[in-house]
Amino acid sequence: MAGDVLEFSDANFQTEVLDSAEPVLVDFWAPWCGPCKQMLPTIEALAEELSGSVKVGKLNTDENPQTAQTYQITAIPTVLLFKGGEVVDRKMGVTPMNAFREVVNDHA
Repeated sequence: MAGDVLEFSDANFQTEVLDSAEPVLVDFWAPWCGPCKQMLPTIEALAEELSGSVKVGKLNTDENPQTAQTYQITAIPTVLLFKGGEVVDRKMGVTPMNAFREVVNDHA
Protein backbone atom coordinates (compact mmCIF):
# COMPACT_ATOMS: atom_id res chain seq x y z
CA MET A 1 0.00 0.00 0.00
CA ALA A 2 1.15 3.51 -0.71
CA GLY A 3 2.09 6.16 1.83
CA ASP A 4 -0.08 6.30 4.91
CA VAL A 5 -2.57 3.62 3.78
CA LEU A 6 -2.47 0.68 6.19
CA GLU A 7 -3.08 -2.93 5.24
CA PHE A 8 -5.65 -4.72 7.39
CA SER A 9 -6.23 -8.47 7.54
CA ASP A 10 -8.26 -11.06 9.41
CA ALA A 11 -5.20 -11.50 11.65
CA ASN A 12 -4.72 -7.84 12.64
CA PHE A 13 -8.28 -6.47 12.40
CA GLN A 14 -8.99 -6.72 16.12
CA THR A 15 -5.87 -4.84 17.21
CA GLU A 16 -5.58 -2.37 14.31
CA VAL A 17 -9.27 -1.50 13.84
CA LEU A 18 -11.54 -2.64 16.66
CA ASP A 19 -9.14 -1.79 19.51
CA SER A 20 -7.95 1.48 17.94
CA ALA A 21 -8.19 4.61 20.09
CA GLU A 22 -8.76 6.69 16.95
CA PRO A 23 -11.43 6.28 14.25
CA VAL A 24 -10.53 3.88 11.43
CA LEU A 25 -11.68 4.07 7.80
CA VAL A 26 -11.53 0.62 6.17
CA ASP A 27 -11.79 0.13 2.40
CA PHE A 28 -12.95 -3.42 1.59
CA TRP A 29 -11.63 -4.22 -1.90
CA ALA A 30 -10.26 -6.89 -4.24
CA PRO A 31 -7.51 -6.70 -6.89
CA TRP A 32 -9.85 -7.66 -9.76
CA CYS A 33 -12.43 -4.95 -8.91
CA GLY A 34 -12.38 -2.01 -11.36
CA PRO A 35 -14.32 0.41 -9.11
CA CYS A 36 -11.93 -0.49 -6.27
CA LYS A 37 -9.02 0.61 -8.44
CA GLN A 38 -10.88 3.88 -9.13
CA MET A 39 -11.14 4.46 -5.37
CA LEU A 40 -7.41 3.98 -4.70
CA PRO A 41 -6.36 7.62 -5.32
CA THR A 42 -9.16 8.83 -3.01
CA ILE A 43 -8.16 6.40 -0.25
CA GLU A 44 -4.50 7.37 -0.57
CA ALA A 45 -5.35 11.10 -0.45
CA LEU A 46 -7.57 10.57 2.61
CA ALA A 47 -4.82 8.65 4.38
CA GLU A 48 -2.42 11.53 3.83
CA GLU A 49 -4.94 14.23 4.71
CA LEU A 50 -6.24 12.53 7.85
CA SER A 51 -2.91 11.22 9.12
CA GLY A 52 -2.70 11.59 12.89
CA SER A 53 -6.46 11.83 13.46
CA VAL A 54 -7.95 8.85 11.58
CA LYS A 55 -6.36 5.57 10.50
CA VAL A 56 -7.05 4.74 6.86
CA GLY A 57 -6.49 1.28 5.45
CA LYS A 58 -7.57 -1.41 3.05
CA LEU A 59 -8.69 -5.00 3.53
CA ASN A 60 -8.48 -7.40 0.58
CA THR A 61 -11.74 -9.39 0.73
CA ASP A 62 -10.32 -12.26 -1.34
CA GLU A 63 -7.48 -12.82 1.14
CA ASN A 64 -9.52 -12.01 4.28
CA PRO A 65 -13.00 -13.50 3.84
CA GLN A 66 -13.69 -13.87 7.57
CA THR A 67 -13.71 -10.13 8.30
CA ALA A 68 -15.61 -9.36 5.08
CA GLN A 69 -18.28 -11.89 6.07
CA THR A 70 -18.48 -10.58 9.65
CA TYR A 71 -19.32 -7.10 8.35
CA GLN A 72 -21.65 -8.38 5.61
CA ILE A 73 -19.61 -7.00 2.74
CA THR A 74 -21.72 -8.05 -0.24
CA ALA A 75 -20.40 -5.52 -2.77
CA ILE A 76 -17.06 -3.83 -3.21
CA PRO A 77 -15.78 -1.28 -2.82
CA THR A 78 -17.41 -0.79 0.56
CA VAL A 79 -15.86 1.61 3.05
CA LEU A 80 -16.71 1.39 6.75
CA LEU A 81 -15.85 3.93 9.42
CA PHE A 82 -15.18 2.38 12.82
CA LYS A 83 -15.16 4.32 16.07
CA GLY A 84 -14.75 2.61 19.43
CA GLY A 85 -14.83 -0.77 17.71
CA GLU A 86 -18.26 -0.13 16.17
CA VAL A 87 -19.30 0.65 12.59
CA VAL A 88 -20.59 4.23 12.57
CA ASP A 89 -20.92 4.70 8.81
CA ARG A 90 -20.95 2.67 5.57
CA LYS A 91 -20.38 3.83 1.99
CA MET A 92 -20.78 1.48 -0.97
CA GLY A 93 -19.46 1.99 -4.48
CA VAL A 94 -17.19 4.69 -5.81
CA THR A 95 -17.58 7.61 -3.40
CA PRO A 96 -16.20 11.15 -3.75
CA MET A 97 -13.63 12.52 -1.30
CA ASN A 98 -16.05 15.12 0.11
CA ALA A 99 -18.47 12.39 1.24
CA PHE A 100 -15.68 10.77 3.27
CA ARG A 101 -14.65 14.13 4.74
CA GLU A 102 -18.24 14.73 5.91
CA VAL A 103 -18.45 11.27 7.49
CA VAL A 104 -15.15 11.71 9.28
CA ASN A 105 -16.09 15.20 10.50
CA ASP A 106 -19.42 13.87 11.80
CA HIS A 107 -17.78 11.06 13.79
CA ALA A 108 -14.17 12.02 14.53
